[in-house]
Amino acid sequence: MNEISEGLLQGLHEMTGLEAVAVLFAVLSVIFQKKNNILVYPTGIISTGIYTYLLSREHFKLYADATLNAYYLVMSVYGWLYWAKKGPQKTPIKITRSTKTELLTAVIIAVAGWGIFYLLLVNFSDSNVPVMDAFISAVACSGMWLLAKRKLENWILLNISNFVAVPLLFYKHLYLTAFLTIFLFIIAIFGFISWRKTVQQEEISHS
Repeated sequence: MNEISEGLLQGLHEMTGLEAVAVLFAVLSVIFQKKNNILVYPTGIISTGIYTYLLSREHFKLYADATLNAYYLVMSVYGWLYWAKKGPQKTPIKITRSTKTELLTAVIIAVAGWGIFYLLLVNFSDSNVPVMDAFISAVACSGMWLLAKRKLENWILLNISNFVAVPLLFYKHLYLTAFLTIFLFIIAIFGFISWRKTVQQEEISHS
């Protein structure tokens, strides 16, 4: 416990302005996500852009996580455009449950992504945590794809990624980002409950 406290204090002392901005906008992004607010994307773009740079630095060597954040950035642009899109009644695209095809696609993205990330890390990087780094990134990629399509199940996949990421971040002494991830995990639980309630109300109104 003392080591974690000391690490947190050291992290606060060494935290760069960029990391502070990334953490702030990551918190804002997940709060907007819970509220089903399109501002999840511009705030997310700022945070992921900064993390892409920070995590790729040689000191951390979390190359898959850096690539994941680059993917987040691209998907944030796609999601922003998709959420702004109007449906048949000129209303925003609604939150819905994933279809069987979409869930299957999400699983394929996660499994295939894990394998691809792992092979790339083992063969083309000096990562010392290729299995966990690859898994976290692949599952999060899958979750981000469902988020961009405004699917309820995105929260489940993103939280699996968050759950596995926490011990890895502590291992890498990224204490601030680890505590941020714990916060995101908690918010995601409430986000899932809130989105599920919205979906259930929509289903009842059409039953």
